Amino acid sequence: MISLWRSSSFGFVLLVGLAFILLPRTHGWSKEGHILTCRIAQGLLEPEAAEAVENLLPHYANGDLSSLCVWPDQIRHWYRYRWTSSLHFIDTPDDACTYDYSRDCHDPHSVKDMCVTGAIQNFTSQLLHYREGTSDRRHNMTEALLFLSHFMGDVHQPMHVGFTSDEGGNAIALRWFRHKSNLHHVWDREIVLTALADYYEKNLDSLQEEIVRNLTDGIWFDDVASWQECGDLLPCLNKYATESINIACKWGYEGVKSGETLADEYFNSRMPIVMKRIAQGGVRLAMILNKVFGQPEEGFAAAT
Repeated sequence: MISLWRSSSFGFVLLVGLAFILLPRTHGWSKEGHILTCRIAQGLLEPEAAEAVENLLPHYANGDLSSLCVWPDQIRHWYRYRWTSSLHFIDTPDDACTYDYSRDCHDPHSVKDMCVTGAIQNFTSQLLHYREGTSDRRHNMTEALLFLSHFMGDVHQPMHVGFTSDEGGNAIALRWFRHKSNLHHVWDREIVLTALADYYEKNLDSLQEEIVRNLTDGIWFDDVASWQECGDLLPCLNKYATESINIACKWGYEGVKSGETLADEYFNSRMPIVMKRIAQGGVRLAMILNKVFGQPEEGFAAAT
């Protein structure tokens, strides 16, 4: 795929600092979902990838990728980064319950490749130039790392590959237990926050520990190897997006009507799916970073 955009290389530190002061509405997994995805991924990095990630992070991140994984949400409405807004999701035809890259990966102006799968492909290609000594100034490697890490979370959030007319559930207003919400936000954050409150004493570390246990010695242990399989990046990304639209149709939209109240039945049946998608996003982000920053013969081919 030909890169249609480039990351700016100026003023990154200043912009990140301001982003923590001026926080517009966030999208994609909530900050909790993105933090979990990036923590899981960083814990699975091979030494070469771990070193590269630490080198690319600004010093004030203290080597913690998860501390900046929400950055793309925080700056997406700034004038300078407004072009990234359509990179967080994919709009698919209403009720089709299918995803097709050539049909669906475009922005509202029909510019091709401007969607979350196209963005992951693009920023991965940019990071492949890191092997050349990080002197390639066509791209900002730090921004590419943060966008890639964030968008790998987004593509695993099922409602980010949703229907066009309702904006991935954003236009389906409802109540989550006793407060107002919408279907997209239920999958972004409500389910995670309810799980944290009900089962983990609002402690994100405890939730992370359980997800990791299920990966290393639990219900997902036998699945991890298949989650990591990927020889050619774009077909893998298309697979992840297809998984999301399938889940959105079967578990997100199914039986939900605007104005209704979702509560225990919806939460109990969907919560395991949300946790699995966060786990898959972390495992697959680690896989990509290990291939990008590892030995060339084990990685993806660099774009020219």
